[in-house]
Amino acid sequence: MSGRQSFDSRSALAFAVAFGFVSLFADAAYEGMRGISGPFLAGLGASGAVVGIVAGGGELIGYLLRLLSGRLAERTGAYWTIAILGYALQMSAVPALALAGSWQVAALFILLERGGKALRNPAVNLMLSRAGTHIGQGWAFGLHEAMDQTGACAGPLIAALVLAHHGDYRTAFLWLGLPAAATVMTVLGVRLGFGYAGEVRAADGADAGKAFSRAFWFYAAAAALVGFGFADYPLIAFHFARAHVVSPAMVPVFYAMAMLASGAGSLLFGRWFDRQGLSVLMPGLALGAMVAPLAFYGGFALALAGVVLWGLSQGLHDAVMNAAVATFVPEQHRARAYGTFSALYGIAWFIGSALMGYLYDHALSALVLVSVIGTLAAFVPLLLAMRAQRTGA
Repeated sequence: MSGRQSFDSRSALAFAVAFGFVSLFADAAYEGMRGISGPFLAGLGASGAVVGIVAGGGELIGYLLRLLSGRLAERTGAYWTIAILGYALQMSAVPALALAGSWQVAALFILLERGGKALRNPAVNLMLSRAGTHIGQGWAFGLHEAMDQTGACAGPLIAALVLAHHGDYRTAFLWLGLPAAATVMTVLGVRLGFGYAGEVRAADGADAGKAFSRAFWFYAAAAALVGFGFADYPLIAFHFARAHVVSPAMVPVFYAMAMLASGAGSLLFGRWFDRQGLSVLMPGLALGAMVAPLAFYGGFALALAGVVLWGLSQGLHDAVMNAAVATFVPEQHRARAYGTFSALYGIAWFIGSALMGYLYDHALSALVLVSVIGTLAAFVPLLLAMRAQRTGA
């Protein structure tokens, strides 16, 4: 364990950057895997319904598991142990897909990958929030998310290059094992250098029930509405292909541009949040409400604008929304708060995604309306959260 007992501004920034490299490698591994897992499952004999259930169900299970992992981290105080175990489980599942001989086994590895992320997520966010106390929560999470999205761009490109040269999904999964291994080695190195990041005063059982204020619950409701109204990129990409908005070759290019916009949005909105607080979410929600009309009604140029706004909104969600949780909840309860917050967001996101997927086949205008109304409805609990935060409720 390091001899240091707490962060200062310099060590906090160093920790955020160091963990940014962990996320860069991790995203390169699992986003590369997720980008080709669908056709790999299909090649093993899975139906379209199975692919959809594995993808959507994996996300939902992952979000729900964060409720348990957040509580476990808070109760045990073993933040580093839980984070490392989560990364090890998640990263081992990526190259293991090369060994899958059936779609059932492949589906199990995909679910294990989501489970590993769920296990480590609340503990990691807690430690990042401790660094954010010294350099600004928006900057800590924004910088981390920008590096995260860099890996998210690199991973699918690695998989695409391997497939172009070898034409074999199993070989691609093995190559993705390199950033997976780098993730585990890097997180172990960060643990050695910043052991004190996980040294948090244990939650007192007497005040555990008072951990979450009214302001937090209003804010969580706002985030849930945002998740409900946020159109998934796979559905947007499906529309691009089906409506011939862009060529098939341009669909992954659009996604890469969205990831770049997401990284830029994380930095922009993160710094803005540190200066202006929750009010930064107001223009962010307005931009998010424009995504569906542009993406589903526009031609090439408007679709591109919608994708860029989608990426900016994604950056806002991943950076500012996580950063803001730390302003509502005491440090010793944040792991549980992140687990609860993520679970609510994930459930709402899953319901909204399922509904919009259904509406796409029956009434495109209704899909767009649901997305816009869901996003704009988040203004109400957000304003209530801001008011409650000012009054200390």
